[in-house]
Amino acid sequence: MEYNFREIEKKWQKRWVEEKTYQVTEDDSKQKFYVLNMFPYPSGAGLHVGHPLGYIASDIYARYKRLQGFNVLNPMGYDAYGLPAEQYAIQTGQHPAITTVNNINRYREQLDKIGFSFDWSREIRTCDPEYYHWTQWAFQKMFNSYYCNDKQKARPIEELEKAFASQGTAGLNAACSEELSFTAEEWNAKSEKEQQEILMNYRIAYLGETMVNWCAELGTVLANDEVVDGVSERGGYPVIQKKMRQWCLRVSAYAQRLLDGLDTIDWTDSLKETQKNWIGRSEGAEIQFKVKDSDLEFTIFTTRADTMFGVTFMVLAPESELVAQVTTPEQKAEVDAYLDRTKKRTERERIADRSVTGVFSGAYAINPFTGEAVPIWISDYVLVGYGTGAIMAVPAHDSRDYAFAKHFGLEIRPLVEGCDVSKESFDAKEGIVCNSPRPDVTPYCDLSLNGLTIKEAIATTKKYVKDHNLGRVKVNYRLRDAIFSRQRYWGEPFPVYYKDGMPYMIDKSCLPLELPEVAKFLPTETGEPPLGHATKWAWDTVNKCITENEKIDNVTIFPLELNTMPGFAGSSAYYLRYMDPRNHKALVDPKTDQYWKNVDLYVGGTEHATGHLIYSRFWNKFLHDINISVVEEPFLKLVNQGMIQGRSNFVYRIKDTNTFVSLNLKDQYDVTPIHVDVNIVSNDILDLDAFKAWRPEYATAEFILEDGKYICGWAVEKMSKSMFNVVNPDMIVDKYGADTLRMYEMFLGPVEQSKPWDTNGIDGVHRFIRKFWSLFYSRTDEYLVKDEPATKEELKSLHKLIKKVTGDIEQFSYNTSISAFMICINELFNLKCSKKEILEQLVVVLAPFAPHVCEELWDVLGHKTSVCDAEWPTYNEEYLKEDTINYTISFNGKARFNMEFAADETSDAIQAAVLADERSQKWIEGKTPKKIIVVPKKIVNVVL
Repeated sequence: MEYNFREIEKKWQKRWVEEKTYQVTEDDSKQKFYVLNMFPYPSGAGLHVGHPLGYIASDIYARYKRLQGFNVLNPMGYDAYGLPAEQYAIQTGQHPAITTVNNINRYREQLDKIGFSFDWSREIRTCDPEYYHWTQWAFQKMFNSYYCNDKQKARPIEELEKAFASQGTAGLNAACSEELSFTAEEWNAKSEKEQQEILMNYRIAYLGETMVNWCAELGTVLANDEVVDGVSERGGYPVIQKKMRQWCLRVSAYAQRLLDGLDTIDWTDSLKETQKNWIGRSEGAEIQFKVKDSDLEFTIFTTRADTMFGVTFMVLAPESELVAQVTTPEQKAEVDAYLDRTKKRTERERIADRSVTGVFSGAYAINPFTGEAVPIWISDYVLVGYGTGAIMAVPAHDSRDYAFAKHFGLEIRPLVEGCDVSKESFDAKEGIVCNSPRPDVTPYCDLSLNGLTIKEAIATTKKYVKDHNLGRVKVNYRLRDAIFSRQRYWGEPFPVYYKDGMPYMIDKSCLPLELPEVAKFLPTETGEPPLGHATKWAWDTVNKCITENEKIDNVTIFPLELNTMPGFAGSSAYYLRYMDPRNHKALVDPKTDQYWKNVDLYVGGTEHATGHLIYSRFWNKFLHDINISVVEEPFLKLVNQGMIQGRSNFVYRIKDTNTFVSLNLKDQYDVTPIHVDVNIVSNDILDLDAFKAWRPEYATAEFILEDGKYICGWAVEKMSKSMFNVVNPDMIVDKYGADTLRMYEMFLGPVEQSKPWDTNGIDGVHRFIRKFWSLFYSRTDEYLVKDEPATKEELKSLHKLIKKVTGDIEQFSYNTSISAFMICINELFNLKCSKKEILEQLVVVLAPFAPHVCEELWDVLGHKTSVCDAEWPTYNEEYLKEDTINYTISFNGKARFNMEFAADETSDAIQAAVLADERSQKWIEGKTPKKIIVVPKKIVNVVL
């Protein structure tokens, strides 16, 4: 029977659906294993061959664990909210829901062709009200919670209200936006609105004034990773920094737990390090500085209070409220111009850019350790969100302060004996302190650090700050609270209405609050988000329902929130919903969550290291605090797949002609390289007819060939439509089959590494599968499999493979597994192996990689159930032992011939046999050997 991959793959994909092969339910008799991919955003372009890389890698592992007897959950769904569908709606008027459904249908069609073992009965879409019901529910829970620092967990906001009513803020230790102090009497005397404003300072989901990346043309706030070089990644529109009242999540309260949790999970060191740096824990002190000739004072955070004697200037972040307060009239115009320039740069750009810019405010601050008046500058290398948005500058011992001081001619005062700061700052982590205070000045305070080591000075200064009420010792984190508002239409609506300007939650029994219809998807003429166009977007608190805006009376009917939630809202707890996707009463049933617990293997790209992977960990820890998620960490093991890059092809047009010259002849002409569609190129040879038909301007093209062929040039670039190097997996599946695509993507190189797509090697993988098939069927369609005992050589080849592949799968070294398959098949082919005992186990081992052909052959072998339900074979070391060893026989270190010996042969017997061999006599030439060296299982060297 011929290997007809098209018929085989359609047959088994249909049967898997009919027999519900991949549907899974909780089973207490089996150990669970939860495999999850970062779910895709369904773009209009569909999948290219780079997209399935991670899905194939995780699918192989999921199938492998099932064969090992695990109850495997391997779901898939869609991150269906997103800006592209909304932008398309703005351009065409087509509702984003229609675009999204069309795109999803296209994705599903493509995914099905590749043969994944996804349990599609659990499919979720973040734009489905049944799904975002639980996103809204979680938001309400966060709104109604605060973070207790003493208990290190989220607690109900009602606890805080009771504490305020009985004792005010006395003894309070809660995460907050700013420190407040009031008595119980003061709290009880406040109005409802005043109390709500105070509670907002502590809620985990809260409204706050934040600096955002504002894109006027898109009418929305953008995340840092959506802004490139001061413009929006989508559309290239200008982006400025702007302060806005936004919904935020108090992620910063969980900073230490997010750090501690990294020690409990199996992620790469590099990814953990990225998260640690993003969270940015630092221990130091907050110190008060007074502004000269003013009642103003401000706080700075420093990890090195011991360097206070080296402060020669202060720097404020451009967004700091202090800028307006300290700037003198003489400097105002210059300061305003500088602030206007910095608005156009994101924080990420400011961190990455090492160029020096700044402006003097005209004001001075008093150093509490020296009494000196030091100038206050403004510069964009200081960020308002980290620490206090103000820094003390010690240029002798900080590289950015040093560059700033050099640029503006400010004093650089060294604090370590013998250090040279003439050309660069000195990293003062070790050494003996000096100039603290300087010997030529009258001490301003009774602290001297001179003669101490750096370590001693740090401890002494912290104690001094605390004892003299100059500030407080504090742990600081770089991690910012997450901005949770977007001025878009296509996103989850907030279940929030506004009464007297303050937000209130709609009743949880009324969830989900569904996205309304709007006439336009653009912001309103008055600058409101697109939901401002909705005519029925008000909340009736009596009837608990949405009603028309015209009925708003601010007594019982109130306006609803016009912002929507950001992209990460729907992806932060989706792994829990997959466990129980059709539960209408809860995010997840407690018993179901207790069974699946968390994700054992999570596969996705490194680009999510500081976004999704921070937010989802925070979200899950919150759900753990309120007894929804049974474990703190959502993803036990994480594998980051690399990127499949495009392999572009080029043709070379002779200038001012329509003639194209082949690669190796192009240097003889003045040519222009032009990208050509890789789908009309095979092994770098251009299909001339297809090229002429590709675009009208090439219909009359002429060619200068080499050996009758047109050879294209090539380069590795990002896979992109503009470079015509996008390879559609459908075309590969149609030409070679899904099993070939799956194996070839794994064969390209290690899963974690980026590598170029190159179809030049795909034929070899396809020939391998055909050769595997030929072990079962002859060219004349004769069924070859026989129920006969296997030989030693056959068993050795099989068990060598089982051992190799088992180890490789655990390490995600799939490319070396496929090499091992090729070696094994060649060995069995040469041995003319047709033993069922061998081939049956071979089918099982190959099944995770090439499921369609293995299902077919498993069925042919007489099995009535899917190969998925077979048992993963274990290798037997006995079959791997060598009976004989081939030794290289050398004379004075030069190899002359080989001899076979029993694996357990003694050294004396080997020496005797070598000397007795007639071939040895030729090289000994009658001499008496000085010694004979036997290297076990390798060589024998006769020294003459």
